[in-house]
Amino acid sequence: MENNKPSTYAKAGVDIRREELAIKGISGWLEKTFKFREGKIGAVMKGIGGYANLVDLGEYALAMTTDGVGSKVLVAQELDKYDTVGIDCIAMNVNDLICVGAEPIALVDYLAVESVNEKITSEISIGLYEGARQAEITIVGGETATLPDVIRGVDKKGFDLAGTAVGVVKKDKIITGGDIIVGDKVVGIRSNGIHSNGLTLARKVLPKNMWSQLLKPTRIYVREVLSIIDEFPVHGLAHITGSAYLKLRRITELGFILDNLPEPGMIFKKIQELANITDEEMYKTFNMGIGFCVITDEESAKSIVEKYKSEYKLEIIGTVVEEPEVTIKRGDLEFKLK
Repeated sequence: MENNKPSTYAKAGVDIRREELAIKGISGWLEKTFKFREGKIGAVMKGIGGYANLVDLGEYALAMTTDGVGSKVLVAQELDKYDTVGIDCIAMNVNDLICVGAEPIALVDYLAVESVNEKITSEISIGLYEGARQAEITIVGGETATLPDVIRGVDKKGFDLAGTAVGVVKKDKIITGGDIIVGDKVVGIRSNGIHSNGLTLARKVLPKNMWSQLLKPTRIYVREVLSIIDEFPVHGLAHITGSAYLKLRRITELGFILDNLPEPGMIFKKIQELANITDEEMYKTFNMGIGFCVITDEESAKSIVEKYKSEYKLEIIGTVVEEPEVTIKRGDLEFKLK
């Protein structure tokens, strides 16, 4: 029987390369606004393109980022279950903030709905509370909008959920990836499943009787990462989200060999099997078992694993190399991500 399932993220409707080009066009205009705060409180400290940007507050920098739940909201609508997507909203934001060494402190959410449904909004709120509890942040406000001409969903249950979060970091503790050197090790912290990326492809591949696996909430790494950076000299941090392991190229011009990645979970194996997806496509679309990476020197990496391996579910998964590419090695397989 012919397999008509999409075999790439682009064929499913999400072209990461085109997104990157679009972002470059947008960033050009946004960066022109930096001059409006030059020499004032709140001057911008980095260019656009990292996990979070930073503005100068004197001794401290304020880190800011924004993100949403994406097409995972369609899975929630199909299954009529909404109490985990709020956790995803928190996670996608706070996990990006900690990539610059910042401690997340607060978030505002934006909930756009097709029509007001008290069950849906109540369950989403439960998830937002749980995510905030795990991340130890406050949700200080937000916006709810009823937009029937814009938001369309399953059986009039459509909604979109996003948030904007802020964190703080002392300026001498900011982590940019600039300290990464050849020979550094990559410590990978396990994911909690598919998290909130690649859902456009996963939904079109998996049968609906497996969709409950897609609603497992994104793991929040705040406690683990803040503990590690408080105890060890960390050179770089990467949240493995859209474009997966290519995200490592966001923090350095050096390359990586990842030769000790975990065995992918059942959900990833099933997606790959049902749509005959290549290994390369899987590792540049899905987290494949690792949701966050800490880059540090070899001695510190070994110490981190020795202290936190079982508690935090982490291990050394690779090494920084000179060649500016990400190479995956698993058993007899070896391929570069492009």
